[in-house]
Amino acid sequence: MDKIESILHNVLHSEKLFLLAGPCVVENEKITLETASFLANLTDKLGIPFVYKSSYRKANRTKSSSFSGIGDEKALKLLGKVRTEFGVPTVTDIHESREAAVAAEYVDMLQIPAFLFRQTDLLHAAGNTGKVVNIKKGQFAAVEAMEFAAIKVKETGNNKILLTERGNMFGYGDMVVDYRNLVWMKELGYPTVMDVTHSLQQPNNGSGVTGGLPQLIEPIAKAAVAVGVSGLFIETHPDPASALSDGANMLPLNKMEDLLTRLIRLRESL
Repeated sequence: MDKIESILHNVLHSEKLFLLAGPCVVENEKITLETASFLANLTDKLGIPFVYKSSYRKANRTKSSSFSGIGDEKALKLLGKVRTEFGVPTVTDIHESREAAVAAEYVDMLQIPAFLFRQTDLLHAAGNTGKVVNIKKGQFAAVEAMEFAAIKVKETGNNKILLTERGNMFGYGDMVVDYRNLVWMKELGYPTVMDVTHSLQQPNNGSGVTGGLPQLIEPIAKAAVAVGVSGLFIETHPDPASALSDGANMLPLNKMEDLLTRLIRLRESL
């Protein structure tokens, strides 16, 4: 079993806390490789499984003028470069069925965006690649709906499934986290992930740019660890203020080590 296969095996089967992390979207080669190198070295040091996350294209932008990517092929090749240079698996979002097979050539895990978690053809296409499929719970959905989403992937013969909580809409411009969802999703029998940073979004504000509450990243993550989450999803960037997508709710890269150290210590104390 090579290193990437070993990491994915641990993500799916071990009791060790794992991390999905990286910038929201692939911006350029420098930021991609800088972030991946930092996180790969850090997680090796801390002894936790790590999957590098970045979207090769952002399809769900509020404004059509918002940054959506550097080009599909260029971005996917950069994700492939992360795999080969740092020996870590990668995950990216897909938005349409036809994207599944294309993205699967470069990444190890396909992520189903929260808005799309009920899309049967998309789930089947992701499952048919044989890759790990991370399904994010819709902001509008009860946790019971996640069982049916997972079944759609399993119908393809693929049982490599993660379920991710990312908060529920509370009114028109805020998110709340119901930690019961993490407990109930674990009871469905799949590794469960807490999407810490997207749960702190404040979407649909009048500027057309999503806001966020990054000062709450640590307490949201600690609470998730305390209720027994399998993994954490944390978007991070060397300079969130200059990030081209979701900078308002990302963790500065230089704060990741202190946060993970405290979270691992908490996990070990339970």
